[in-house]
Amino acid sequence: MNRNYQQEMDAYIQEVTETGSKPPRLLLHSCCAPCSSYCIEYLCEFLEITVFYYNPNISESEEYKKRVVEQKRLIECYNSEIVSGSRKGFKISVVEGDYDPQDFFDIAKGYENCPERGERCHRCYELRLRRTAEYMRETGGFDCFATTLTLSPLKDSDKINEIGERLSAEYGVMFLVSDFKKKNGYLRSIELSKEYDLYRQDYCGCVYSKAQRQREKAEKERKQE
Repeated sequence: MNRNYQQEMDAYIQEVTETGSKPPRLLLHSCCAPCSSYCIEYLCEFLEITVFYYNPNISESEEYKKRVVEQKRLIECYNSEIVSGSRKGFKISVVEGDYDPQDFFDIAKGYENCPERGERCHRCYELRLRRTAEYMRETGGFDCFATTLTLSPLKDSDKINEIGERLSAEYGVMFLVSDFKKKNGYLRSIELSKEYDLYRQDYCGCVYSKAQRQREKAEKERKQE
């Protein structure tokens, strides 16, 4: 039977909200500012969020710098709105993980030609979620972890949640399942990207996804000629 991860997440939020106790502390792995925009907006009224920006899959250092700057800028904007009262929620923190693209190339070796959503991507999901789970266990400062990766229609949410739950059991920490694309989450992220004028890339980040996107663009242009 297919699981409704959105409903499961909402049930958790309802449960912790009804207890009236201190809000849970969430370590939210983020792939980029545009994807995180909706996820943070959706959760910050109920959870104390620390965004964990860990993405060694972004192969080009200049591209990585652009994305991490935008992530931090978005959080600054949200926090300013929370302080002013124009946005409801708890202030958001951000932690930037280590950036070493070789970590990605090591796990992608032999899977370079896999299409997006294939085995290379699955290994990349695990690389990033594993480091998030490790960081949570190392610091001991969080109640659960989650990822913004399930927002994108190009990502396999079932696989992402499967990996998250497996790592949850391995590291003894709680993984909060999600399917952020539900409730028009992806469309809302596009609206927020326009509202905050966020840098929005058209490929995931690695050289292989970039090459695939360029091939798709070239094919589309060829058909339009």
